Amino acid sequence: MKATTLGDRLTGKIGDFGPLFEYAIKLVLLTSFLELILYRLVSRLGMHLSKMAADHPWITPTFTTLTAVGAWLLNIVAVLLFLGLIVAMVNRGMGAESGWLAKSGIACTVLLLLLTVAFLFVPPGMMGGIVYNVVALVTLALLSVEYFLAHRERERRLLIGAYFLGVSGWLYYQIVSTIYSVAGTVAAPPLVYEFHRAGEALMVVASVLVFVAYGRGLSLRTKNRKQRNRAIWFWATAGVIFTTLLFTDYLLDLYNPTLASAVRQAAQGIGWIFQFGMGYTFYLPFALYIVGLLCWSYTVMKLLRMGRLAGYGIGLMFTAGYALMFSNLTLMVVLGMMLLTLDRARVTTLAPSSAGDGNVLASPEQLIAKEA
Repeated sequence: MKATTLGDRLTGKIGDFGPLFEYAIKLVLLTSFLELILYRLVSRLGMHLSKMAADHPWITPTFTTLTAVGAWLLNIVAVLLFLGLIVAMVNRGMGAESGWLAKSGIACTVLLLLLTVAFLFVPPGMMGGIVYNVVALVTLALLSVEYFLAHRERERRLLIGAYFLGVSGWLYYQIVSTIYSVAGTVAAPPLVYEFHRAGEALMVVASVLVFVAYGRGLSLRTKNRKQRNRAIWFWATAGVIFTTLLFTDYLLDLYNPTLASAVRQAAQGIGWIFQFGMGYTFYLPFALYIVGLLCWSYTVMKLLRMGRLAGYGIGLMFTAGYALMFSNLTLMVVLGMMLLTLDRARVTTLAPSSAGDGNVLASPEQLIAKEA
């Protein structure tokens, strides 16, 4: 039997959209990660080590140089984000299957880009901040609904639901607090701190769900020796790290209270760096954040090796952090959600090559290409 395969290409591959799209997205992810390390984290680390600068003269010029490079990368990331969003919107809008939901998401993204450019020339003020965050919330809601309709897997829906609710906790905190500030009322905004804490917890849950939804392949029941050894190594490492971090403070206090106090102070310094760099307050047990980081990093590296758009999308979404203090972080989340929505399979159809073959295949079947 001679068959013709139609539309069997996975849209989840980054190379399916042309070299401009591929290299733009890769550069966005690379520069965003470097900006996170060199600007949002290293600059705060330099402030934390200011007391040591008197004894170590190399600290001040080193961290000043790294911070300057990070600030330069911040502008590069902003330019690349505009390019990445434009090429992503073009690819999403070109398909015949693009419905009103995708077009509405594109329209809101365009409005977000226009507001970003406008605020470069006109200071946004409090009202501008409210409008920007509301548009960002609506854009993420549309992208989340589109993802729900395109993906039927329960794990992936739980992932995007937890992430959207987590980011919404931060946006609610920002919007409601700013509205009350504009109104000039002395009353406390309703539930802003509760939503803020719940949002951070949901972000940690989402970082673990990333592994459940996209990081499969670490089953201990597999017959493949290489995969089984990899699974044993991963789960053993994760278990040791989680258990150690969970009971470190208690065990150190029993062993040496002075050492335990020093470790607590160091942990507070690390928490302060990540709080200002990514918005996490670390009110949950520190072990949970480490487990989320481990699950996220493994899944992203796996998907990137496969060339999947989901790897680039998830990488951008969590690199932006929880506190979207800058417009480039908000655009980073929008682009990540857009890439995650684009990562799906197309329909594969097998059709007979001639009319005579129709007697063999009386009713052609439609096969759905499974995602890797």
